[in-house]
Amino acid sequence: MARIAGVDIPENKRIEFALRYIHGIGPKLAMDVLKEAQIEVGRKSKDLTEEEVSRISVVIDHNYQVEGVLRRTVQSNIARLKDIRCYRGMRHRAHLPVRGQRTRTNARTRKGPKKTVAGKKSVKELR
Repeated sequence: MARIAGVDIPENKRIEFALRYIHGIGPKLAMDVLKEAQIEVGRKSKDLTEEEVSRISVVIDHNYQVEGVLRRTVQSNIARLKDIRCYRGMRHRAHLPVRGQRTRTNARTRKGPKKTVAGKKSVKELR
């Protein structure tokens, strides 16, 4: 099993799909990496030689932020937004959607499960 950027790459997948297991590499970046490393698209990752795997690793290490470095960068950016108390930082702090989505309905992923609030009793129900 090949190990690139600290992630075990699955063996039975084509290399352009296997590279997506690395945090920070999506479809476009995977194709760019393969092109730069001069590896043909469509090969299974188990068919790659050690030299080809090292070429992919070198391309990723020298040109892109992935895995831990990328995660730390994103977290520090969010912490900076919270510290300066900008609108986006306040939304992060309140666990609400940050990019303008509606919150009256939906937004359950960000807000978590519903917290039911009891309704106000009318005067007739109290008698």
